Amino acid sequence: MLSRIKTLQAVTLSALLFSSPVPAAADINDFQTWGAVVATGSLKSFNPAWKNFKYWAEFQGRFGDDTSRLSQVMVRPGIGYEINPNSSVWVGYGWIPTDDPFTKTPFNERRLWQQFSWKDSYSFGTLSSRTRFEQRWAPRVGDDTAFRLRQMFKISSPLSQAPAYSLVASDEYFLNLNDTDWSPKSGFDQNRLFLGIGYNFDKNSKTEIGYMNQYINRSNTSVNLNDHILSINFFFDY
Repeated sequence: MLSRIKTLQAVTLSALLFSSPVPAAADINDFQTWGAVVATGSLKSFNPAWKNFKYWAEFQGRFGDDTSRLSQVMVRPGIGYEINPNSSVWVGYGWIPTDDPFTKTPFNERRLWQQFSWKDSYSFGTLSSRTRFEQRWAPRVGDDTAFRLRQMFKISSPLSQAPAYSLVASDEYFLNLNDTDWSPKSGFDQNRLFLGIGYNFDKNSKTEIGYMNQYINRSNTSVNLNDHILSINFFFDY
């Protein structure tokens, strides 16, 4: 138990030291609440020959301005292929209506995304990685295509006294790859650090609830966003 906590602490400290920028005094701080439901599974029930093909269905609701308003919705379907029990590749689409405080001009963002996912089990728990490449459009506010790379690492360590529960930590770094006419500029975009508790309802479903810090670099101003988020997630895998 103590060794798992120490491992989690080491990962968290590394994320804080090397991934998260230090907020400036003028940054805007906001308390938010995010909810997410993600379902994945094999298509073998439709055809046994499709056993390595997978589906991805995701819905998110994000409440900002001190959780006083619905600020962003995300609908993200996708299809994937399982290379082996540890690795898979994905492609998909995203529809993301976005409002204040993430933007002063409300718009509906559209995305295409490609992803490589990897996970493996160790003595301390599960380590996973997600590499995602996105092509983003916001027709109401600009004409350019924004290209963005995202890299997430995650560790989940079960509690020996209560194995259905686990300590969870993750960090995701976002990098804009080009300049656009609707805000995204080449370079660091944002970072998300999550610390929480996981609970397995059964072998196919689990929840992860905890604190997320999201630091967003706003390219059109020196005042950035430092969001403190109650993150509530449900995962289903069939």
